[in-house]
Amino acid sequence: MASEVKTSITIKHKDRNRKTVFFRGILAFPAMIFIATFTQATFSDGSDVAFGTAGVIAVPTLLALLFRGKYPSYVLTFNHALVELSTRFAAYILILYDKYPSIESSSKVEVTFPDVKGGENLNRWLPLVKWFLAIPHYIVGAAYLLLSLVVTVIAWVQTSATGKYPKWAGEIVFGTIAYLNRVQGYMLLLVTDKYPTFRLT
Repeated sequence: MASEVKTSITIKHKDRNRKTVFFRGILAFPAMIFIATFTQATFSDGSDVAFGTAGVIAVPTLLALLFRGKYPSYVLTFNHALVELSTRFAAYILILYDKYPSIESSSKVEVTFPDVKGGENLNRWLPLVKWFLAIPHYIVGAAYLLLSLVVTVIAWVQTSATGKYPKWAGEIVFGTIAYLNRVQGYMLLLVTDKYPTFRLT
């Protein structure tokens, strides 16, 4: 059984649609607006936007765990759906594949949460300090994110010209998305008490 957030993305390396790759930033704009409508306050502090998820329900989750020892199932369902949506958008904008990000679940992009068993598998006090314990990950995550953006620009040029997305770029970009999902699963979504690793894979 998974003890941390797992991410799975089907990356298309060959026979890419060069036109949609070239105009990816413009094409992705409506999806970005859609995801942005889930929140207002999130964008004002920017804390969880850097980790790819807008509008997840974090504070009520913390309070429910702290005072009741419960992780509300409806909150878990919403957070999971929103994380998958954000991950689909990230995979599209970072040109891992060409299919426009669906507003429903997709077999191309899946994010698996650990089984929290309604909160029984979680320490009710640890959420008070997870944000602090995760500080090293903020720094490493920012470095990984910057690396992925540089890699994506290089891959964008190559894919737009040849229709082939380089495997080495996919490994770095996918690894970054998976890493950021693990970190937010620990410090923001509060679905695991396992401290996330710093690896990309």
